[in-house]
Amino acid sequence: MNRIVIVGAVAGGATVASQIRRLDSESEIIIYEKDRDMSFANCGLPYYIGDVVKERDDLLPLTPEQFYDNKGVKVYTYHEVTGIEAEHNRMTVHDRQADETFTTTYDTLILSPGCSANDLGLDSEMAFTLRNMEDTDAIVDYITTHNVKNALVIGAGYISLEVLENLYERGVQPTMIHRSEKINKLMDQDMNQPILDALEERDIPYYLNEEVSSVEGHTVYFKSGTSAQYDMIIEGVGVKPNSQFIQKSGVEMDDNGYIPVNERFQTNVPNIYALGDIITSHYRHVDYPAHVPLAWGAHRAASIIAQQLAGDDSITFKGYLGSNIVKFFDHTFASVGVNPQGLDDFDYEIVEVKQGAHAGYYPGNTEIHLRVYFEKGTRKIIRAAAVGEEGVDKRIDVLSMAMQNQMTIDELTEFEVTYAPPYSHPKDLINMIGYKASNK
Repeated sequence: MNRIVIVGAVAGGATVASQIRRLDSESEIIIYEKDRDMSFANCGLPYYIGDVVKERDDLLPLTPEQFYDNKGVKVYTYHEVTGIEAEHNRMTVHDRQADETFTTTYDTLILSPGCSANDLGLDSEMAFTLRNMEDTDAIVDYITTHNVKNALVIGAGYISLEVLENLYERGVQPTMIHRSEKINKLMDQDMNQPILDALEERDIPYYLNEEVSSVEGHTVYFKSGTSAQYDMIIEGVGVKPNSQFIQKSGVEMDDNGYIPVNERFQTNVPNIYALGDIITSHYRHVDYPAHVPLAWGAHRAASIIAQQLAGDDSITFKGYLGSNIVKFFDHTFASVGVNPQGLDDFDYEIVEVKQGAHAGYYPGNTEIHLRVYFEKGTRKIIRAAAVGEEGVDKRIDVLSMAMQNQMTIDELTEFEVTYAPPYSHPKDLINMIGYKASNK
């Protein structure tokens, strides 16, 4: 019997186990998860804090017992893998509850340990990070038991923005600080202005180029020399890969601790696979490295790995497009393709339009700002970004499909929109991008 061991039981690990079992009823499948919960909906955590998601159980669809009953997969929570010997198909596991360590073996190993939230090392009981359901429970419990009225949110990435909005909607007055002027870094910086406008409209204080120097009680001291009182601090200052246990395993990692994988999600060790936030791969539409720690990639990898293990190697991973989106109050910010930091490696031109999401005479129209980057030589689309109050996701999804199929920017004129006045224009924004590009 094949013994398949999976490290990590959240999106990647639980999904790959489920997909393997769908195709393979015989193999023994075991998951070791170092934390308390499995298969929780981590993208929904901020919305539970904001009481948008009312039921906690909606974020925890399955317990280990239910997963075993449904899938025949054993899940051991509070079990942390501390070492791997790839040469001997052997690993060391620490049972955190029993405080015991044991050695076990595998035939196939799948790594999905994810990342951990960075923290600033603040010595304060009111400072929290948000990465899993345990963190969420601690934050909600602290808000309730300490009657939190205001909170300092550190950072201006996806998690920080979502947490800030949900704290505000819950009735907690937030303040945001960020160590630089660059916020929401997956977005073009000049397209982020609606974030700052939304903060100002709601009298939410924010300070850029600011950092915390120390915390004493409820007083937070800043590097600018000022101080303020807060009931709570939530840190959203990036993540680090949970790959320390892999360092001496024989599995190759890059300088940042992430694992490069091939088109089958294999590491350099053929019987060890990896997926989720821990891996690096490449973009689909251009020859360029990519690290895309988002949900779609983990689910796609789970399906491909399961097919590989079932003996079907006809389907392989063609790469990421990097589609991403975030809601911040009334606005949506989305992009697809090479991230802004990678654009310097391309010879590109830009085409953009600012136009209503639907017909101007139909009530409730709002503006979308859509920007598309294309390579001068090939005229292929390398990146697109959009911001607006409605219809942003639709335009980016369409452009994602265009990029997947290696379309040129000129071919966007041929896009046939589903037009009616409440939804679009006879010539959609995407068509207009194509027409404007034809003049370049």
